[in-house]
Amino acid sequence: MFIYTLKATNIKFFAALMLSAAVLITVVTVIPVYDSAGQVAAASVNYSGIKTEDDRLEFLRGFGYEVETTPIEVEEVEIPAEFDSVYTKYNDIQRSQGLNLRKYRGKTATRYTYRVTNYEGYEGTVLASLIIYKNKIIAGDVCGIDANSFVHGFVKDGN
Repeated sequence: MFIYTLKATNIKFFAALMLSAAVLITVVTVIPVYDSAGQVAAASVNYSGIKTEDDRLEFLRGFGYEVETTPIEVEEVEIPAEFDSVYTKYNDIQRSQGLNLRKYRGKTATRYTYRVTNYEGYEGTVLASLIIYKNKIIAGDVCGIDANSFVHGFVKDGN
């Protein structure tokens, strides 16, 4: 006959182990599965190799935008080291299209802003901005700047 005794410390150890396993299983089953749109966008859009004006124009044309060939503004911008709520929301837009400004905190990049000439469904002025660091697009958006303003990533909302 075989007899095994457990001390209170062994029982506590196994109880803690079982509780940890239960918590892990609960967390894995309860955490929602996030949409992988950012990963898809990163895989299907080439954000690097943007060296010339033609490269920038061709990038925007790839999303269906026709823009004036000369940017209305070219500006050096510093990505802040700490994001406020505005930058956090803007970075959410970037993350949805496979980009992330957090990698570039404290860096200086160049923003090119173009007037979009073929944006349908909006009567006012529409601008497209590209933020480029070392020949790579690190952020960008399309926005309406008049009374009913909007901002979204390169893909038009609803499409």
